Amino acid sequence: MSRTTGADIIARALAAAGASRAFGIPGGEVLALMQALDRAGIGFTLTRHENAAGFIAEGHWHATGALPVLLATLGPGVANAVNVVANAHQDRVPLIFLTGCVEADVAETYTHQVFDHRALLAPVTKASFRATPGALGPMMAKAIGIATACQPGPVHIDVPIAVAEGAADEPGAAAQPRTAAAAPTGDTLHAARAALAAAKRPIAIAGLDAVNEGAGAAVASFCRTRAVPLITSYKGKGLLDEGDPLSLGGAGLSPKADAILLPLLQQSDCILLLGYDPIEMRANWRNPWPADATVIEIASAPRSHGMHTVSHLLTGTLAGTLPLLAPALTNAPNWAAEARRALAEAFAPGDWGPAAVFDTLRDIVPADTVITADSGAHRILLSQIWRCAGPRTMLQSTALCTMACAVPLAAGYALGAPGRPVIAFVGDAGLEMGLGELATLRDLRLPVVIVVLVDESLALIELKQRGAQRPNLGVDFGGTDFPAVAAALGGHGVWVDDADTLRTEAGAALAREGFTILACRIGRRAYDGAF
Repeated sequence: MSRTTGADIIARALAAAGASRAFGIPGGEVLALMQALDRAGIGFTLTRHENAAGFIAEGHWHATGALPVLLATLGPGVANAVNVVANAHQDRVPLIFLTGCVEADVAETYTHQVFDHRALLAPVTKASFRATPGALGPMMAKAIGIATACQPGPVHIDVPIAVAEGAADEPGAAAQPRTAAAAPTGDTLHAARAALAAAKRPIAIAGLDAVNEGAGAAVASFCRTRAVPLITSYKGKGLLDEGDPLSLGGAGLSPKADAILLPLLQQSDCILLLGYDPIEMRANWRNPWPADATVIEIASAPRSHGMHTVSHLLTGTLAGTLPLLAPALTNAPNWAAEARRALAEAFAPGDWGPAAVFDTLRDIVPADTVITADSGAHRILLSQIWRCAGPRTMLQSTALCTMACAVPLAAGYALGAPGRPVIAFVGDAGLEMGLGELATLRDLRLPVVIVVLVDESLALIELKQRGAQRPNLGVDFGGTDFPAVAAALGGHGVWVDDADTLRTEAGAALAREGFTILACRIGRRAYDGAF
């Protein structure tokens, strides 16, 4: 019988917590960890960059619910992953980040590739641990509990080589008891119910905490039962089917949309915050209602962001708390119906351009299609046009807003949900930033459709630059033959210049076994006035 190593205890704890795959790039310092993960039934997937590996892990989590695991070697491997760990911290992803390291005594006299991983990652993780013999089980129980509790987030575990490879004679991680948040009671609940009962123009805002709680059905039922209009953050899109008359879609980045939505908060006599985390929102969502407004917030824990005032904080789950509020509402007409009509008119697609690309594809792809969006001008417009029927059907980096996330997010989702259509929307700069992951798509045989909006510019930054009357500087670049790149990396690619070609090529792409790049040439300044 083979001996149990420290790496085995770590891997078995992750498997028991629901991890099914790990992603990353190995180095000599993590070979024992990678082997132990495999022995525990956690398959390892090789990527082309640690940053992309973390996003693939996130996409896989969205598709399957399996605990996401990122593996990196010491030094440059850790440094490469900082961006995606920061993204997991701000976007509330329960990422377990395993890294290799040398022993403390070795680090005193050996400096090659050695720096303090935990100090580097401290600002962007919920916790960081150094694996120690004799305490691996308790460490893993704490790490997994912290990563998945309340607002989830990344937890780092630095594993010295000798600990990973050495024999370990200790029990595994004991399961941490999960206690559901108690439903609120007492004076605060009574005051919230009274405020809601008196309301004639209630409105709700929901966000990524509601998504992570799996509270879509509870939110939708509450809104529909008493005709409460719903605004969501971009990450909360689909908590209420966006085809529903009560849905006002996503908010937070588009000045055109916010000009329609923010006045509703001034007009409302009762604002409900349902798992709403304002970390996704921009500066104009700071104090978006009067200080004396009636605001009821349901949250799993008290907030400390300082973005706005709250009258009544109800600490608990949405599923447990919303039924306690629902009887307080009276039947009322949808008082925000005109705002929904105004939004539809504001983002109506015109001639060929990014809006026409998004509208054309939404019309022809299957209803259960999942999309991802990279950061940039296209993401803001896409988030306003694309209607989501359910949560986790439009994935993006909404709090950190980092580039080069869309293709790996799509890869992870496609890996976790084979047979479900997945489309990644990217700008040309964002695609160029992560071209290596096209090889990952090839190796995994994933039929992801990549729609790249080609304008040879950092369009969103150029818009801001021009708006501030600054000279054009550092935002334009040369063109890339994306169809040729796709072919070179084992996929298929085609140029698209009109809606008819897009319909034809998108249909073919959805039927293709490998990945496809649809390179849509939209021209310079295509986003002027769009959002």
